[in-house]
Amino acid sequence: MLFTKSDALLEDLYVIAQNVHASASYFNQYKISSMETLKKFAETMKEYESKGDKLIHDIIIRINKTFITAIEREDVMELAVKMDDVLDGLEACAARLYMYDIMEPDETMVRFGQIIEDSSQQILLAFELLRQQKLTAMREYIIRINDLESAGDDLVRRSIHRLFHSSSDPIHIMQFKEIYDVLEGVMNHCEDVADAMETVIMSNT
Repeated sequence: MLFTKSDALLEDLYVIAQNVHASASYFNQYKISSMETLKKFAETMKEYESKGDKLIHDIIIRINKTFITAIEREDVMELAVKMDDVLDGLEACAARLYMYDIMEPDETMVRFGQIIEDSSQQILLAFELLRQQKLTAMREYIIRINDLESAGDDLVRRSIHRLFHSSSDPIHIMQFKEIYDVLEGVMNHCEDVADAMETVIMSNT
């Protein structure tokens, strides 16, 4: 029974990864056409974030009830919290789009959405391997996440440079730069998940 419970923790992490990927896919693919659809977008992203909070609560309860775990309790929590940071960042971005009435994301936001969805898929694939305890095979996806984070860094630098040279409206610059920074932060959180996965591999192989 104890080992069954430890396996359940890995299943819980996989469910969290599924929620992260679902939220990133929705964030990237949802089409905003009016204030009503923008409001729905922000509300749905909040629902994903709230679901993530509940999943964190559930995994904490399971950790406290489990005597033997497949990986260290601290590693389980680190993985869960880092994934939750990705959700929080996506929800924060959606909230800003709604607050600023931005119904037409520019090419930088669109590209970030694609990169983040791709990263979330790599996270999900890695956690599929983790639930099977195929730890070393996870490195393939960790490398991909790191590469995508580097692409995000390049994107935000080029985009901020272009923003300051193409717009003379200080409010527009402030709003869009803030959103770029939040999106870059989401990518940083994806890399944090990858780093936490690497720690698990090193500790258990």
